[in-house]
Formats: sequence, C-alpha cells, structure tokens
Amino acid sequence: MPPATSLLKRLVVGRPFRSDRLAHELLPKRIALPIFASDPLSSVTYATQEILLILALGGVTFLHLTPWIALAVVVLLVVVVLSYRQVVQAYPSGGGSYEVASRNLGRSAGLVVAGALLVDYILTVAVSVAAGVDNIISAVPELNPYRVLINIVFVVLLTAMNLRGVRESGRTFAVPTYAFVVGVLLMIVIGLVETLVGHRPVAESAHYGIHAEQVGLSSLALVFLVLRAFSSGCTALTGAEAISNGVPAFRRPKGLNAARTMSAMGILSIVMFSGITLLALISQVKIAESACDLVGYPGDCANGAQRTVIAQIAAAVFGGDQSIGFYYLQGTAALILILAANTAFNGFPLLGSILARDRYLPRQLHTRGDRLTFSNGIILLALVAGALIYAFEGSTTKLIQLYIIGVFTSFTLCQAGMVRHWNRELRQAATAADRRRIRRARVINAFGTCFTGVVLVVVLITKFSHGAYLVVIAIPVLFVMMRSIQRHYRRVRDELEPDDSGGLLPSRVHAVVLVSTFHKPTQRALAFAKAARPDTLSAITINVDDAETRELQRIWESHGIKVPLKVLESPYREITRPVLNYIKTLSRDSPRDVVCVYIPEYVVGRWWENLLHNQSALRLKGRLLFEPGVMVVSVPWQLRSSSRRDLERAEHLPGDVRRGIL
Repeated sequence: MPPATSLLKRLVVGRPFRSDRLAHELLPKRIALPIFASDPLSSVTYATQEILLILALGGVTFLHLTPWIALAVVVLLVVVVLSYRQVVQAYPSGGGSYEVASRNLGRSAGLVVAGALLVDYILTVAVSVAAGVDNIISAVPELNPYRVLINIVFVVLLTAMNLRGVRESGRTFAVPTYAFVVGVLLMIVIGLVETLVGHRPVAESAHYGIHAEQVGLSSLALVFLVLRAFSSGCTALTGAEAISNGVPAFRRPKGLNAARTMSAMGILSIVMFSGITLLALISQVKIAESACDLVGYPGDCANGAQRTVIAQIAAAVFGGDQSIGFYYLQGTAALILILAANTAFNGFPLLGSILARDRYLPRQLHTRGDRLTFSNGIILLALVAGALIYAFEGSTTKLIQLYIIGVFTSFTLCQAGMVRHWNRELRQAATAADRRRIRRARVINAFGTCFTGVVLVVVLITKFSHGAYLVVIAIPVLFVMMRSIQRHYRRVRDELEPDDSGGLLPSRVHAVVLVSTFHKPTQRALAFAKAARPDTLSAITINVDDAETRELQRIWESHGIKVPLKVLESPYREITRPVLNYIKTLSRDSPRDVVCVYIPEYVVGRWWENLLHNQSALRLKGRLLFEPGVMVVSVPWQLRSSSRRDLERAEHLPGDVRRGIL
C-alpha cells in the first residue's frame, strides 16, 4: 500500500489491534444499549408521525383513532421484547432469528430470515439517516436542497466511525443516545405537567385543516386505512432483533446481559413512544404527505418542508422554535436518528460473518479488519445503503414504505422456531418447575408467532403497492444467491478433498521458459528453471518480427546457451494464442505430465511504470492458469526504481527498524 494511502487509512481507522485484543472489545450493558438499541429508541421520533400521516388521508376526523393504534403497537412491542429475551438466553452464541430458524425450522427457513434481516439492516441505515436529516432540515429549512448530499456525508462518517471498532463507536454513540432519551423524557414530563396545570401546549399546525384524499370511506376502506396506519406505526419495532444478533459482543454472562439490555430498550421505547403520541394528541399536531394537503399552510406549500411531529411538539412544550429546549431536542433527535444506523452497522456485519462462516456468503465477510471489526461487511452495507438513499432522493416517506417487512418476517419465523425449541426442551425437562417454566415460555412465543404473523400479513397487504414489492422481490433473490454460494463452496470442497493417492508426483515435468529478448531476466529464468531439475527444458519465443527473431537466435548461439530455443510463428502478431497452443500440445501428448511455464517479469517502483511493462505477461498468465496440468512461475527482476521505493519507505520508519532494513 502506498505511504499516502496507508497514512489516510490510519487517520480514518486508527492503528491496528492484535487478535488477542478481541476480549477487551466486549461490551458492558451501558455501552451495548446505545450500540444495539439506538434504532428502536430512535424510531419513536417517526413512528407516531407515520400513524398520523396515514390517518390524515381520511381527514382530521380519523385522528381520534391514533391512541388505539398506538396501544396495539405497544402491545406488539411488549410481546416482541418478551420473546427475544428468551431467544438471547437460549441462543447466546449470536445469530438471533437466523440461528433459531435454522436449528428448529430448517436451513431454508433460516435463509429466508437471513435475507429478510440483511434487507432490513440496509433499509435501517437509509431510513434512519434520512429521518435524521429531516430533523436537521426542520431546524434549518435552508438545507433542504442539499438533502441527498447531507445523507451521503453522514453515511460516510458512520462508516468511518464503525471501522474504528465497537468500543470507540460505542463511546461516540452513547452520549447522543442518552442525551436524546433524557430530552424526550423531559419533554414528556414538562408537557404533561403543563397540561395538568391548565397550560396545554399547542402545536403550530393545531389550527390547520387537512384535505382528505379519501372521502366517504366505506367500512372496508376504513379498516384498510386503520391497518395501514398500524403497519406504519410498527416502525417503532425496527431494530428490536439487533441485540439477539449481537450477543457475542456482550460481556459474560452474555445471555443474561443481553436480556437485561433488551428489557431496558423495551421499557424506554414504550415510555417514549406513548408519551410522544399522547403529546401529539394533546397539542393537536397536524401533518400530511404534502404541505399542500394542509389547509392554512403559510408560504409556498409546493416547496415547503413540513416540520416533523417531534419538532412541533418540542416547539409547543419548550416555548417556540427559538428556545434552547427546541434546539436541544432537535439536535439530539437528529443525532440519534443518524447514529441509529449504527444498529445496522453492528448487526449486518455480525450476521454477514455468521452466514459467511456457514458458507452462505463470501468468506471475506468473516474476516476481521485492522480494528477487529468485520470491516468488509461495514463497507458493503454503506455502499448499498448509500445507493438506496441516492435512488430515493433521501426521502423518508419513500424509503419507509420498504421498511419492516423484513423485520416481521424474521420475528414470525423466529417465534415459530422458539415454539419448536420449547417442545424439544419440554420432552427433556427433569423437574416440574422446569416444565412450568418451559410451558410459560412456549405460550409467550406461540402468542408472538400468531401476533407477528398477522402483522406480517397486514404489512404485506397495506404496503405492497407502495413500494414494498421491491423487498418481496429482494428477499427471494438473496435466498437463491446464498444457496448458490453455499453450493459453490461445497462443490469446491468436494473437488479439493484429499484422496488415497497421497499426492502422486507427475510422470515428468516439462519446463518452458518464455523469451522475448536475451537479457538478465531471461538469464535468471533459465538458471531458475535448470535449478528445478525438470525432465525437459526448452525456451520459446514468438516470431512477430523476422529481423528481431533472427537477431535473438544469433545472440542465443553466440552465448552458447545449451537450452534449445523454439520459434513459434505468429502471422497475425499474436503472443498469447501461439503459446497456449504449444502448451496444450505438450499437455495433450502426455496427460500425466506437468508443464511448468517460467515467465520473466519486471518489478517496478512507480504505479505508472506498471503500465509500460508486463502487460503481455499478465494476459498470458491469466490464460495459462485455466489450463489443467500447467503451472505458472513468475521470475521477478527488480529494477532500480523498486529499490529506490524501498529506501523512500524506510525513511518514514523508526531508526532501529530502518537500520534493520538497510
């Protein structure tokens, strides 16, 4: 790696860690909470808003349904938290829903869960960052034209922080997460106290009307609207499974610490979501898909950016949009929303590593980087999420339609897997107390299976035509891709399985040295080929210019070289094809023999010098590698520029190291 690139990498990522430092990177609960639970904690900033947005399609009169929909979301969240508390203690090795489904329902079910979670983690990054930028624009509307650029910049910053390692990123994310939680709880308390003493907070949009897009709803249409609002409100549950995937990152006892972190996440999410929803109703917040749907909206509605629900509540509670409390909450909300993507930056690489271990994804995703993170998974996640943000113009409304299908697919299959797990445990239970505990756990997971299964159907029906069909397509595509990768790895393993022959030596070895001209690299290649003591040794050259070929033959004879030089004719001035045909002839005549081709190559010190040398050798080497029974040996010749580069590098090293090199 060039010195400039290496320096940049160290500035961004930091110095590398030894492998034995991995144990020191395990997380205490206070750091694990902001790392793995920032997504569900931050979801409260837009979950209520999504419910209001859908109900607003029917007009103001339907907003009274908000508390009942919010209550259903809270019940669902309680069920999911209780269910996943059992998952993390039953399967502390990590993998979460994927491992549960794979062990209890079969590999196919596990791959469906894995595909769903991979899609959902990508969308978590896109939606969280986009929602955070929405809150920044709510405070500074002049930034609206630069929405996509701001989104991409934040994705890059998150990638860099996660590449530095989980503990460093955890400390970075802990302060904003806890600051946001304190800010929201303070806003809820102050807002409720103001209401109790007779000074009800009033949102800036309280006096707006809403142009109903669906007038005179039938009973069936009303049910569909309520179900759609409920499915949008279920975004409050996104990221709830991340803790179950990240159990290996916790300190011991891993399962118990993960379960306690799950409980803390659930309690905080429920309190904040309920409080924000209650204040939204008290302050009479109005929000619609377009500002032009709001009756009485001031200014140019076509180009105006509506303030988010949480921004309107903060302004009403803290005394206006110029108050310290408003800017504090908007700042921490934007930060936690953007940093909530960290849940995916931890969950996606961990899940990718487990899938790579099982040979369902490329092995590179199982490799830890300089800072003991799964850096390849982090970079892959950032690239795909950035592409989504660009494609959907950083719009939370557009992106969120693709959301949560993957979540509830994994929820449902995971709970079904846990029911089968408890059935197996019940047959092996030794005491009556164990049987009672297992039956209780089975009831919770069975209820969770039914509840999340119904929600999955609702989400599919209500969101399918609004963009969710893309996710419905993506999950089977990922399923097929992972099965294909696994088949490839299995096929390669079977091909490379050692046999009883014990690695028999070939009958004979034919050495062939490629010659373009007679110089020191050619002399070195000939000497090296002779030192290997092959059965036959020959040199070949390609006749693309008669005069040059005759001169080479003259020099060859004048130096008295004992190796025969064979000239291959090339009327069309090709180099690769004549050599391949000659090598194939040798292999065809003696199938059990090995042909070893020696290729002299230059080693240069500057990148542009590579463009001037070795191009024919690279093409030829690439073709020869696919020929059975053929081995390719590169014989390097270091030019002075390569030695100079080593000296230049040595000047940047410490004195004792430099003296060792020189």
